[in-house]
Amino acid sequence: MMMCKEATRLMSLKRDRRLTFQERLSLRLHLAMCGACRQCDRQFALLHRVGEHYAIGEDDAPDDDRER
Repeated sequence: MMMCKEATRLMSLKRDRRLTFQERLSLRLHLAMCGACRQCDRQFALLHRVGEHYAIGEDDAPDDDRER
């Protein structure tokens, strides 16, 4: 059984590279049983999306506000 520490390491790692089949399977099984890690995975995904938008200069501000 994978521990939460290893699961969070894999959740972070999967943002940088494709996990191996064994890593994906282990993480999927852990996430099926651990609500705290499921929430953590959703938060990692949100942070990743926000970071991507920031990196390309997107935001939700109207065009008028960008000039100020």
